Amino acid sequence: MSDTQFSGRIALVTGASRGIGAATAIALGRAGAHVVLTARTPGGLEEVEEAIHAAGGSATIAPMDLIETDAIPRLAAAVAERWGRLDILVLNAAALGTLAAVSAFDAKEVAKVLALNVSAQAALIGAFDPLLRKADAGRVIGLTSTVGRSPRAYWGLYGASKAAFENLLLSYGDEVKNLTRVRVALLNPGATRTRMRARAYPGEAPESVKPPETVAEKIVAMIEADFETGAFETLG
Repeated sequence: MSDTQFSGRIALVTGASRGIGAATAIALGRAGAHVVLTARTPGGLEEVEEAIHAAGGSATIAPMDLIETDAIPRLAAAVAERWGRLDILVLNAAALGTLAAVSAFDAKEVAKVLALNVSAQAALIGAFDPLLRKADAGRVIGLTSTVGRSPRAYWGLYGASKAAFENLLLSYGDEVKNLTRVRVALLNPGATRTRMRARAYPGEAPESVKPPETVAEKIVAMIEADFETGAFETLG
């Protein structure tokens, strides 16, 4: 293991089977944290777990769909029973949805995207708040997007979901900042080489944008340097 600054800490990363989530989980594991990995794809989670173990770290996989009714409470109960606290929560899982004009939205897709990008995030905060409060220094970082603050044609669904997510997370941070040791921040990773990016920009050369590992390094650095609640970081 190359670093141990997070030795003994318990971290949960959502959307950890690939992209930014996978890279972040590996980086946190390398830094000494025990990482709980969750995503819908068991195979991807197993690959990330193996990478963490190969680097000398430790991890636990929890394959699940965050929008299933009892999935999040079950995960929180399992973390509580095994570790009794949660030190780091990285809210990375999100759905892009179809890029379309607002007037052409499909109601079922709107509901599905909002269920993951907003409702599931609220459920995660609610379920893990007690465990974050039990940590010496609970830290929450949410991944957002430029379109959450700068509306763009055809990106209305994803942008609206990220705007709601930002408000939700920062409201939570404001609620707990004077009562607990929990701190909350947002990170806009910018253009990053992910599957979501490839879907949104199919003609873009992957090598023209930064790899997920750059974002993961930023997340680790934010936690290591610490931050004040409400911090908003952006990568180019």
